[in-house]
Amino acid sequence: MLRISKLTDYAIIILGYMAKTPGKTYTAGELADSAGVAAPTVSKVLKALARAEVLRSTRGSRGGYQLALPAEETTVAAIIRALEGPIALTECGLESAQCEQSASCHIRGNWSVLNRAIQAALDAVTLADMANPMTRAPDGFNIPLGSITIQPRRNME
Repeated sequence: MLRISKLTDYAIIILGYMAKTPGKTYTAGELADSAGVAAPTVSKVLKALARAEVLRSTRGSRGGYQLALPAEETTVAAIIRALEGPIALTECGLESAQCEQSASCHIRGNWSVLNRAIQAALDAVTLADMANPMTRAPDGFNIPLGSITIQPRRNME
């Protein structure tokens, strides 16, 4: 089963709250209260998002956190990468992966296609999409699979 961590789930909840009032600066305490998440956990999430430049942080008495980009330009993929690292179903889906079976693996290219499809799907959904409540699932959510190219397998010997 594919799952994101609880921290990533909290990040999307926190960012969804922030997306409702673009340009506003939020304190960690205010975001903890709104999300119903412990303040230390919120601080950890906010720091990771700021490091990944999903958020801007400002120090001082009027400091806090703001979205670095409009919610329409912040992808779910960027949020996941900020907390989870590179997105891949399998280790061989990572560019830098060195697998013991890579020299004899005949399915690596297939995993690569699947990884790019998932990446494209997550890049197609924005924070603005997540911030707006859905009454039901959309009838036709199209993943742009036509833009995914099959790359020849590299020999990893």
